[in-house]
Amino acid sequence: MREIIAERDRLADYRTEFRNFKPDTVLDTILSSARQADTLMRTFRGIAERVIALSSMDVYRACGVIHRTEPGPPDPIPLTENSPLRTKPAYPPERIRTLKNLFSWVDDEYDKVGVEQVVISDSGFPGTVLRLPMVYGPHDPLHRFFPILKRISDGRSAIILDERVARWRGSRGYVENVAAAIVAAIESNKAKGRIYNVAEPVTFSEEEWTKKICEAVHWSGRIVKLPSNRMPPHL
Repeated sequence: MREIIAERDRLADYRTEFRNFKPDTVLDTILSSARQADTLMRTFRGIAERVIALSSMDVYRACGVIHRTEPGPPDPIPLTENSPLRTKPAYPPERIRTLKNLFSWVDDEYDKVGVEQVVISDSGFPGTVLRLPMVYGPHDPLHRFFPILKRISDGRSAIILDERVARWRGSRGYVENVAAAIVAAIESNKAKGRIYNVAEPVTFSEEEWTKKICEAVHWSGRIVKLPSNRMPPHL
């Protein structure tokens, strides 16, 4: 294994080092914007045989509908690789600032739609895009189980959910299974020029997901759904 450590924005400065390394495939796990994707493709064109870029489920128009940045009703489900994409930024500026505090690789121009367009559109340098779900498991930086487990640990007799949140369904993936999907894309030449959704085959609602976590830790309390106007202000 060889390490080449540098700032992301100086990627092109290390083209000589990359050429000496001669990678067959480039896996970019932290692409944030079309600008970064363009730099990636220019840096490795003529050096590597192909590029694999990790994207996100937030490219879909359905995500924009949830965040009220896209007009109209949600698109038919289940969403597929051919479902409509967003036409506007995924998140408002204040949300981008929050994401930057959580993930150091996010830049001000964050937009995975632009990333995908750059990676897939280069016919001379084939790319593969993997749209990842909400990834859970060991080392999850967002601690997705914490809101549920904390209430159980506090000894509460009930977990309260907003009824709208309880119905919501979002794709998930266990970290080791997501890693296996990435390895499969690296190893298969059939993945060239393709876009794949990576997620568990069954998408549980937030209520169902909460129940499964409670059952796993043998908690016998109640899950209560309340309308938004009756939700306690501290929850």
